[in-house]
Amino acid sequence: MIETSSPTAAERRPRHDPATSTVGLVAASAAARKSPRVIVLVPAYREVDSLPHVLEALRRQTRPADRVIVTLDPHRESDRTAQLERIAHAAGAEVWHSVGNRHKKAGNLNGALSRLLPDLSDQDGILVQDADTCLDPHFIEVTRRKMDQGYGAVGGTFRGRSGGRLCGAFQRNEFARYARDTARKQGKVLCLTGTACLFRAGALKDVLEARKSGRLPAAEGVYDTKALTEDNELTLALKHLHHRIVAPTRATMTTEVMETWRALAKQRLRWKRGALENLIDYGVTRYTAEGWARQVVAFLGVSVSTAYIGFVIWYLAVGAGLRIAPFWIAFTAFYAIERAITVKSRGWRVSIASVLVLPEWCYDLFLQGVHLRALADTALRRDRTW
Repeated sequence: MIETSSPTAAERRPRHDPATSTVGLVAASAAARKSPRVIVLVPAYREVDSLPHVLEALRRQTRPADRVIVTLDPHRESDRTAQLERIAHAAGAEVWHSVGNRHKKAGNLNGALSRLLPDLSDQDGILVQDADTCLDPHFIEVTRRKMDQGYGAVGGTFRGRSGGRLCGAFQRNEFARYARDTARKQGKVLCLTGTACLFRAGALKDVLEARKSGRLPAAEGVYDTKALTEDNELTLALKHLHHRIVAPTRATMTTEVMETWRALAKQRLRWKRGALENLIDYGVTRYTAEGWARQVVAFLGVSVSTAYIGFVIWYLAVGAGLRIAPFWIAFTAFYAIERAITVKSRGWRVSIASVLVLPEWCYDLFLQGVHLRALADTALRRDRTW
Protein backbone atom coordinates (compact mmCIF):
# COMPACT_ATOMS: atom_id res chain seq x y z
CA MET A 1 0.00 0.00 0.00
CA ILE A 2 1.21 3.51 -0.74
CA GLU A 3 0.31 6.83 0.89
CA THR A 4 0.87 10.05 -1.02
CA SER A 5 2.37 13.32 0.13
CA SER A 6 2.84 15.86 -2.64
CA PRO A 7 2.23 19.43 -1.49
CA THR A 8 4.09 20.80 -4.49
CA ALA A 9 1.83 19.11 -7.03
CA ALA A 10 -0.44 22.17 -7.32
CA GLU A 11 2.55 24.42 -7.78
CA ARG A 12 3.74 22.29 -10.69
CA ARG A 13 0.44 22.46 -12.59
CA PRO A 14 0.72 24.59 -15.75
CA ARG A 15 -1.03 27.97 -15.51
CA HIS A 16 -3.40 28.67 -18.41
CA ASP A 17 -4.28 32.06 -19.83
CA PRO A 18 -8.00 32.71 -19.31
CA ALA A 19 -8.14 33.85 -22.92
CA THR A 20 -7.06 30.41 -24.12
CA SER A 21 -9.90 28.66 -25.95
CA THR A 22 -11.50 25.54 -24.48
CA VAL A 23 -10.98 23.79 -27.80
CA GLY A 24 -7.26 24.49 -27.64
CA LEU A 25 -7.01 23.15 -24.11
CA VAL A 26 -8.85 19.97 -25.00
CA ALA A 27 -6.65 19.42 -28.05
CA ALA A 28 -3.48 20.00 -26.03
CA SER A 29 -4.70 17.62 -23.33
CA ALA A 30 -5.47 14.92 -25.89
CA ALA A 31 -2.03 15.32 -27.48
CA ALA A 32 -0.37 15.04 -24.08
CA ARG A 33 -2.22 11.80 -23.38
CA LYS A 34 -1.09 10.31 -26.70
CA SER A 35 2.56 11.18 -26.16
CA PRO A 36 4.35 8.46 -24.14
CA ARG A 37 5.35 9.69 -20.72
CA VAL A 38 8.33 8.93 -18.50
CA ILE A 39 7.66 8.52 -14.79
CA VAL A 40 10.62 8.17 -12.44
CA LEU A 41 10.50 6.07 -9.27
CA VAL A 42 13.27 6.68 -6.73
CA PRO A 43 13.01 4.31 -3.74
CA ALA A 44 14.83 5.96 -0.84
CA TYR A 45 15.68 4.84 2.67
CA ARG A 46 18.84 6.43 4.09
CA GLU A 47 20.21 8.48 1.20
CA VAL A 48 19.94 11.96 2.74
CA ASP A 49 23.33 13.07 1.39
CA SER A 50 22.91 11.79 -2.16
CA LEU A 51 19.20 12.41 -2.86
CA PRO A 52 19.59 16.17 -3.60
CA HIS A 53 22.21 15.38 -6.25
CA VAL A 54 20.06 12.57 -7.69
CA LEU A 55 17.06 14.88 -8.11
CA GLU A 56 19.22 17.66 -9.53
CA ALA A 57 20.58 15.23 -12.14
CA LEU A 58 17.00 14.38 -13.09
CA ARG A 59 16.19 18.09 -13.43
CA ARG A 60 19.08 18.51 -15.88
CA GLN A 61 17.97 15.77 -18.26
CA THR A 62 17.83 16.78 -21.93
CA ARG A 63 14.50 14.94 -22.06
CA PRO A 64 12.82 15.82 -18.75
CA ALA A 65 10.76 13.28 -16.86
CA ASP A 66 7.01 13.90 -16.76
CA ARG A 67 6.80 12.93 -13.08
CA VAL A 68 9.36 12.19 -10.39
CA ILE A 69 8.15 10.15 -7.42
CA VAL A 70 10.31 9.48 -4.37
CA THR A 71 9.00 6.41 -2.56
CA LEU A 72 9.89 6.26 1.12
CA ASP A 73 9.91 3.32 3.49
CA PRO A 74 9.12 3.74 7.19
CA HIS A 75 12.36 4.18 9.12
CA ARG A 76 13.03 3.86 12.83
CA GLU A 77 14.76 7.24 12.54
CA SER A 78 11.69 9.33 11.72
CA ASP A 79 13.86 12.46 11.45
CA ARG A 80 15.71 10.92 8.52
CA THR A 81 12.46 10.07 6.74
CA ALA A 82 11.29 13.65 7.30
CA GLN A 83 14.58 14.94 5.85
CA LEU A 84 14.15 12.83 2.73
CA GLU A 85 10.61 14.11 2.33
CA ARG A 86 11.71 17.73 2.62
CA ILE A 87 14.49 17.19 0.08
CA ALA A 88 12.07 15.62 -2.40
CA HIS A 89 9.46 18.35 -2.00
CA ALA A 90 12.09 21.07 -2.35
CA ALA A 91 13.11 19.55 -5.69
CA GLY A 92 9.49 19.46 -6.91
CA ALA A 93 9.11 15.69 -6.63
CA GLU A 94 6.09 13.81 -5.37
CA VAL A 95 6.49 11.71 -2.22
CA TRP A 96 4.79 8.37 -1.66
CA HIS A 97 5.08 6.45 1.62
CA SER A 98 4.96 2.66 1.62
CA VAL A 99 2.69 1.10 4.23
CA GLY A 100 3.37 -2.30 5.78
CA ASN A 101 6.35 -3.06 3.53
CA ARG A 102 8.50 -5.93 4.84
CA HIS A 103 10.54 -6.53 1.69
CA LYS A 104 12.92 -3.57 1.42
CA LYS A 105 13.47 -2.09 -2.05
CA ALA A 106 11.50 -4.76 -3.96
CA GLY A 107 8.47 -4.40 -1.69
CA ASN A 108 8.67 -0.61 -1.85
CA LEU A 109 8.64 -0.68 -5.66
CA ASN A 110 5.87 -3.29 -5.85
CA GLY A 111 3.62 -1.04 -3.81
CA ALA A 112 4.32 1.98 -6.01
CA LEU A 113 3.91 0.02 -9.25
CA SER A 114 0.61 -1.52 -8.14
CA ARG A 115 -0.78 1.98 -7.87
CA LEU A 116 0.96 3.47 -10.89
CA LEU A 117 0.61 0.82 -13.64
CA PRO A 118 -3.22 0.79 -14.02
CA ASP A 119 -3.20 4.47 -15.01
CA LEU A 120 -0.41 4.19 -17.60
CA SER A 121 -0.59 3.30 -21.28
CA ASP A 122 1.51 0.37 -22.47
CA GLN A 123 3.89 2.78 -24.24
CA ASP A 124 4.63 4.90 -21.18
CA GLY A 125 8.02 4.43 -19.55
CA ILE A 126 8.83 3.86 -15.89
CA LEU A 127 12.38 4.74 -14.89
CA VAL A 128 13.40 2.96 -11.70
CA GLN A 129 16.63 4.28 -10.20
CA ASP A 130 18.51 4.10 -6.93
CA ALA A 131 18.65 7.09 -4.61
CA ASP A 132 22.46 7.08 -4.74
CA THR A 133 22.73 7.08 -8.56
CA CYS A 134 23.12 10.28 -10.61
CA LEU A 135 22.11 10.02 -14.26
CA ASP A 136 24.16 11.73 -16.94
CA PRO A 137 22.14 14.41 -18.84
CA HIS A 138 21.27 12.26 -21.88
CA PHE A 139 20.12 9.16 -19.99
CA ILE A 140 16.36 9.57 -20.37
CA GLU A 141 16.67 10.85 -23.95
CA VAL A 142 18.81 7.88 -25.01
CA THR A 143 16.79 5.20 -23.21
CA ARG A 144 13.43 6.63 -24.36
CA ARG A 145 14.66 6.63 -27.96
CA LYS A 146 15.65 2.98 -27.64
CA MET A 147 12.27 2.15 -26.14
CA ASP A 148 10.60 3.79 -29.14
CA GLN A 149 12.50 1.23 -31.26
CA GLY A 150 10.62 -1.61 -29.59
CA TYR A 151 12.70 -2.52 -26.53
CA GLY A 152 10.84 -3.59 -23.41
CA ALA A 153 13.53 -2.34 -21.02
CA VAL A 154 16.61 -0.18 -21.45
CA GLY A 155 19.42 -0.05 -18.91
CA GLY A 156 22.85 1.52 -18.99
CA THR A 157 26.38 1.43 -17.64
CA PHE A 158 27.79 3.15 -14.60
CA ARG A 159 30.95 4.73 -13.28
CA GLY A 160 31.98 4.50 -9.64
CA ARG A 161 32.24 7.74 -7.69
CA SER A 162 35.31 8.61 -5.64
CA GLY A 163 35.92 7.07 -2.26
CA GLY A 164 36.77 3.68 -0.81
CA ARG A 165 40.54 4.09 -1.25
CA LEU A 166 42.07 0.97 -2.82
CA CYS A 167 38.81 -0.97 -2.51
CA GLY A 168 36.98 1.79 -4.38
CA ALA A 169 39.70 2.03 -7.03
CA PHE A 170 39.34 -1.64 -7.91
CA GLN A 171 35.57 -1.25 -8.19
CA ARG A 172 35.96 1.75 -10.52
CA ASN A 173 38.27 -0.35 -12.70
CA GLU A 174 35.74 -3.17 -12.67
CA PHE A 175 32.91 -0.83 -13.73
CA ALA A 176 35.06 0.58 -16.55
CA ARG A 177 35.70 -2.95 -17.85
CA TYR A 178 31.99 -3.74 -17.68
CA ALA A 179 31.15 -0.59 -19.69
CA ARG A 180 33.80 -1.46 -22.28
CA ASP A 181 32.52 -5.01 -22.61
CA THR A 182 28.92 -3.80 -22.98
CA ALA A 183 29.94 -1.31 -25.69
CA ARG A 184 31.81 -4.01 -27.62
CA LYS A 185 28.66 -6.17 -27.50
CA GLN A 186 26.56 -3.24 -28.76
CA GLY A 187 24.52 -3.03 -25.59
CA LYS A 188 23.86 -6.73 -25.09
CA VAL A 189 23.78 -7.48 -21.36
CA LEU A 190 23.06 -10.48 -19.19
CA CYS A 191 21.34 -8.40 -16.50
CA LEU A 192 19.72 -4.97 -16.47
CA THR A 193 21.42 -2.86 -13.84
CA GLY A 194 19.35 -2.01 -10.80
CA THR A 195 21.08 1.37 -10.51
CA ALA A 196 18.77 2.81 -13.21
CA CYS A 197 16.60 1.23 -15.89
CA LEU A 198 13.70 2.43 -18.05
CA PHE A 199 10.87 -0.10 -18.43
CA ARG A 200 7.98 -0.05 -20.83
CA ALA A 201 4.79 -0.04 -18.74
CA GLY A 202 3.27 -2.71 -21.00
CA ALA A 203 6.23 -5.02 -20.35
CA LEU A 204 5.79 -4.73 -16.58
CA LYS A 205 2.05 -5.41 -16.96
CA ASP A 206 2.98 -8.56 -18.91
CA VAL A 207 5.21 -9.67 -16.04
CA LEU A 208 2.38 -9.23 -13.54
CA GLU A 209 -0.03 -11.21 -15.71
CA ALA A 210 2.51 -13.98 -16.33
CA ARG A 211 3.19 -14.35 -12.60
CA LYS A 212 -0.55 -14.70 -11.93
CA SER A 213 -1.02 -17.27 -14.70
CA GLY A 214 1.99 -19.37 -13.67
CA ARG A 215 4.09 -18.69 -16.78
CA LEU A 216 6.70 -17.09 -14.53
CA PRO A 217 7.78 -17.88 -10.96
CA ALA A 218 5.14 -16.64 -8.53
CA ALA A 219 5.75 -13.31 -6.78
CA GLU A 220 3.81 -10.66 -4.90
CA GLY A 221 4.28 -8.08 -7.64
CA VAL A 222 6.49 -7.07 -10.53
CA TYR A 223 9.59 -7.65 -8.40
CA ASP A 224 10.15 -11.02 -6.75
CA THR A 225 10.63 -10.18 -3.08
CA LYS A 226 12.02 -13.67 -2.41
CA ALA A 227 14.99 -13.11 -4.72
CA LEU A 228 18.30 -11.76 -3.42
CA THR A 229 18.83 -10.10 -6.80
CA GLU A 230 15.39 -8.87 -7.82
CA ASP A 231 16.78 -6.90 -10.78
CA ASN A 232 18.39 -9.99 -12.28
CA GLU A 233 15.20 -12.00 -11.72
CA LEU A 234 13.12 -9.31 -13.47
CA THR A 235 15.57 -9.36 -16.39
CA LEU A 236 15.02 -13.11 -16.78
CA ALA A 237 11.26 -12.61 -16.51
CA LEU A 238 11.27 -10.04 -19.33
CA LYS A 239 13.44 -12.24 -21.53
CA HIS A 240 11.19 -15.26 -21.05
CA LEU A 241 8.25 -13.11 -22.13
CA HIS A 242 10.21 -12.23 -25.30
CA HIS A 243 10.77 -8.57 -24.45
CA ARG A 244 14.02 -7.22 -25.87
CA ILE A 245 16.48 -5.50 -23.54
CA VAL A 246 19.56 -3.36 -24.20
CA ALA A 247 22.09 -1.07 -22.48
CA PRO A 248 23.11 1.72 -24.91
CA THR A 249 26.62 3.14 -24.71
CA ARG A 250 25.42 6.71 -24.02
CA ALA A 251 23.04 5.68 -21.22
CA THR A 252 25.50 6.37 -18.44
CA MET A 253 25.44 7.29 -14.77
CA THR A 254 27.56 7.46 -11.63
CA THR A 255 26.92 5.45 -8.49
CA GLU A 256 28.50 4.87 -5.12
CA VAL A 257 31.13 2.22 -4.48
CA MET A 258 31.40 0.04 -1.41
CA GLU A 259 33.69 1.82 1.05
CA THR A 260 35.11 -1.27 2.79
CA TRP A 261 36.15 -4.79 1.86
CA ARG A 262 33.58 -6.19 4.27
CA ALA A 263 30.76 -4.23 2.63
CA LEU A 264 31.97 -5.24 -0.83
CA ALA A 265 32.09 -8.93 0.13
CA LYS A 266 28.54 -8.73 1.49
CA GLN A 267 27.28 -7.01 -1.67
CA ARG A 268 28.98 -9.43 -4.07
CA LEU A 269 27.92 -12.48 -2.08
CA ARG A 270 24.31 -11.36 -2.48
CA TRP A 271 24.80 -10.69 -6.20
CA LYS A 272 26.51 -13.99 -6.96
CA ARG A 273 24.28 -16.18 -4.84
CA GLY A 274 21.18 -14.37 -6.06
CA ALA A 275 22.15 -14.81 -9.72
CA LEU A 276 22.77 -18.53 -9.18
CA GLU A 277 19.44 -19.00 -7.41
CA ASN A 278 17.65 -17.10 -10.20
CA LEU A 279 19.14 -19.53 -12.73
CA ILE A 280 18.02 -22.51 -10.65
CA ASP A 281 14.48 -21.10 -10.45
CA TYR A 282 14.25 -20.69 -14.24
CA GLY A 283 16.13 -23.87 -15.18
CA VAL A 284 18.03 -24.34 -18.42
CA THR A 285 16.42 -22.35 -21.23
CA ARG A 286 17.60 -20.36 -24.23
CA TYR A 287 17.52 -17.26 -21.99
CA THR A 288 19.51 -18.77 -19.11
CA ALA A 289 22.10 -20.63 -21.21
CA GLU A 290 24.58 -17.74 -21.18
CA GLY A 291 24.17 -17.33 -17.43
CA TRP A 292 24.90 -21.00 -16.84
CA ALA A 293 27.90 -20.76 -19.18
CA ARG A 294 29.27 -17.85 -17.17
CA GLN A 295 28.90 -19.89 -14.00
CA VAL A 296 31.07 -22.58 -15.61
CA VAL A 297 33.62 -19.99 -16.77
CA ALA A 298 33.76 -18.50 -13.26
CA PHE A 299 34.40 -21.95 -11.81
CA LEU A 300 37.16 -22.56 -14.36
CA GLY A 301 38.67 -19.20 -13.43
CA VAL A 302 38.83 -20.26 -9.81
CA SER A 303 40.45 -23.53 -10.90
CA VAL A 304 43.11 -21.77 -12.98
CA SER A 305 43.93 -19.39 -10.13
CA THR A 306 44.20 -22.30 -7.72
CA ALA A 307 46.49 -24.16 -10.14
CA TYR A 308 48.67 -21.07 -10.59
CA ILE A 309 49.10 -20.55 -6.85
CA GLY A 310 49.74 -24.25 -6.32
CA PHE A 311 52.34 -24.27 -9.11
CA VAL A 312 54.26 -21.33 -7.58
CA ILE A 313 54.16 -22.83 -4.08
CA TRP A 314 55.33 -26.19 -5.41
CA TYR A 315 58.29 -24.62 -7.23
CA LEU A 316 59.33 -22.75 -4.11
CA ALA A 317 58.87 -25.85 -1.93
CA VAL A 318 61.07 -28.10 -4.06
CA GLY A 319 63.83 -25.53 -4.14
CA ALA A 320 63.41 -24.48 -7.76
CA GLY A 321 63.54 -20.83 -6.74
CA LEU A 322 61.74 -18.35 -8.93
CA ARG A 323 62.25 -20.26 -12.17
CA ILE A 324 58.76 -20.39 -13.69
CA ALA A 325 57.72 -22.36 -16.75
CA PRO A 326 57.36 -20.33 -20.00
CA PHE A 327 53.61 -21.04 -20.08
CA TRP A 328 53.04 -19.23 -16.78
CA ILE A 329 55.28 -16.34 -17.82
CA ALA A 330 53.21 -15.92 -21.00
CA PHE A 331 49.99 -16.26 -19.00
CA THR A 332 51.10 -13.50 -16.60
CA ALA A 333 52.13 -11.18 -19.44
CA PHE A 334 48.80 -11.66 -21.21
CA TYR A 335 46.95 -10.93 -17.97
CA ALA A 336 48.95 -7.73 -17.38
CA ILE A 337 48.30 -6.41 -20.91
CA GLU A 338 44.60 -7.24 -20.71
CA ARG A 339 44.28 -5.44 -17.36
CA ALA A 340 45.91 -2.30 -18.77
CA ILE A 341 43.95 -2.15 -22.04
CA THR A 342 40.55 -2.70 -20.49
CA VAL A 343 40.83 0.33 -18.16
CA LYS A 344 42.35 2.80 -20.63
CA SER A 345 39.12 4.84 -20.47
CA ARG A 346 40.17 5.84 -16.94
CA GLY A 347 43.48 7.34 -18.08
CA TRP A 348 47.06 6.30 -18.60
CA ARG A 349 47.98 6.40 -14.91
CA VAL A 350 45.35 3.79 -14.07
CA SER A 351 46.46 1.67 -17.05
CA ILE A 352 50.07 1.71 -15.90
CA ALA A 353 49.03 0.80 -12.36
CA SER A 354 47.01 -2.11 -13.73
CA VAL A 355 50.12 -3.57 -15.37
CA LEU A 356 51.31 -4.39 -11.86
CA VAL A 357 49.80 -7.83 -11.86
CA LEU A 358 49.72 -8.59 -8.15
CA PRO A 359 47.13 -5.99 -6.96
CA GLU A 360 44.65 -6.77 -9.76
CA TRP A 361 45.19 -10.48 -9.29
CA CYS A 362 44.51 -10.21 -5.56
CA TYR A 363 41.24 -8.41 -6.30
CA ASP A 364 40.25 -11.19 -8.71
CA LEU A 365 41.09 -13.77 -6.06
CA PHE A 366 38.92 -11.86 -3.60
CA LEU A 367 35.94 -11.98 -6.01
CA GLN A 368 36.59 -15.65 -6.77
CA GLY A 369 36.59 -16.41 -3.07
CA VAL A 370 33.21 -14.70 -2.74
CA HIS A 371 31.97 -16.78 -5.68
CA LEU A 372 33.05 -20.01 -3.99
CA ARG A 373 31.27 -18.89 -0.82
CA ALA A 374 28.11 -18.23 -2.86
CA LEU A 375 28.29 -21.72 -4.38
CA ALA A 376 28.74 -23.29 -0.95
CA ASP A 377 25.93 -21.27 0.64
CA THR A 378 23.57 -22.22 -2.17
CA ALA A 379 24.49 -25.90 -2.05
CA LEU A 380 24.19 -26.07 1.75
CA ARG A 381 21.00 -23.93 1.79
CA ARG A 382 22.41 -21.55 4.35
CA ASP A 383 20.31 -18.66 5.62
CA ARG A 384 19.91 -15.87 3.08
CA THR A 385 20.48 -12.37 4.44
CA TRP A 386 20.74 -8.91 2.95
